Amino acid sequence: MPNNPRNISIADYDYPLPDDRIAKFPLDQRDQSKLLVYQKGQISESRFFHLPELLPHGAMLLFNNTKVIHARLFFRKPTGSLIEIFCLEPWKQPVATAFEERQHGTWLCFIGNNKKWKESPLSRQFEINNTTQTITATRREAIGNAWLVDFEWSGGISFAELIDAVGVIPLPPYLHREAQESDNERYQTVYAHYEGSVAAPTAGLHFTDTLLDNLTSKGFKTEYITLHVGAGTFKPVSSDTIGEHEMHVEKVQISRTNLHHILDHFGNPIIPVGTTTVRTLESAYWFGVQLQSNPNLEAMHVLQWDPYQLESINISAEQSYRNVLDWMERQGIEHLDGDTQLLIAPGYKYHVISGLITNFHQPKSTLLLLVSALIGDAWKDCYRYALDNGFRFLSYGDSCLFLPDKTK
Repeated sequence: MPNNPRNISIADYDYPLPDDRIAKFPLDQRDQSKLLVYQKGQISESRFFHLPELLPHGAMLLFNNTKVIHARLFFRKPTGSLIEIFCLEPWKQPVATAFEERQHGTWLCFIGNNKKWKESPLSRQFEINNTTQTITATRREAIGNAWLVDFEWSGGISFAELIDAVGVIPLPPYLHREAQESDNERYQTVYAHYEGSVAAPTAGLHFTDTLLDNLTSKGFKTEYITLHVGAGTFKPVSSDTIGEHEMHVEKVQISRTNLHHILDHFGNPIIPVGTTTVRTLESAYWFGVQLQSNPNLEAMHVLQWDPYQLESINISAEQSYRNVLDWMERQGIEHLDGDTQLLIAPGYKYHVISGLITNFHQPKSTLLLLVSALIGDAWKDCYRYALDNGFRFLSYGDSCLFLPDKTK
């Protein structure tokens, strides 16, 4: 079982990243991005459209089909002050249900220029379906560094339709630019389906419909699961050691069919596309571990230190996933809806995945820790190679295919 990573120094996961190496815009063609390949201890360079020739035989690819919402809503006070309300997640309501609300809803939000919002409510008009409607926002109470905000709107439209019409797609802060019309398409994967994320699962941005068809024609299996990416994905580790860092919580959904297909594929390579997919698959494993000792749990809640505290329960991935399926059958549900705070850091033992497709991540980030847990200190050689050979970094940048001989 893994060693406890609490004493890991985040300074060991820093590297120099000049601003001009951060891709501010995507390439014209999604699958023309560079692809760094790490396999058998060797680093090479390819292009993303060559992926079908580079994957191990019989691999299953798993994708996160979350969709980025237009989470940034702007209101202007009569005094002229601009207030930004950044919708993070619905308050005590399933994501899908919240998007179907047609008159009111409560969301947990960041508020920009909050000190200027001394009274409530704020209102603005908007055009939709050739009619003029109104949305009103009322600030309720602080929850940590966020706020509960009550929204009410006219027109009988869903909240999903509302924010699509009124909101702005949120780009990562390190791009240092406002969203453009083209970002509405390019900051989504071509297979994005379930609305709920405030950041894209960026490893998937390189895939095209043609490439997906090519993968299928060559016999690779594909599965789509859901993790709604929260704003915390951009939160740097500000503490000296990992033990003082609190991981953000994200909502996951995985179907009974997904679990059956993954279970049937164990023994063959399982390659997740993106760190969010990794966290979903591994979180499902840890939920199965929890069920091994307590089969009557009411819901899936995976905490960041669970892997390092449940070491006495050592079961296979097959047994864990069967536990989850049995639990879902007893609950009479087709989809596992839960949340995860899972922290994957060096010392973690992967139970489900055999490799990883991912972008290049920020210095001192938990995502870089996740990569290091898979390929060890080789991440330093990979990132040095990328910096020396003109790779583009972060969300709109190039990609990596990591195929370690075995998970570390």
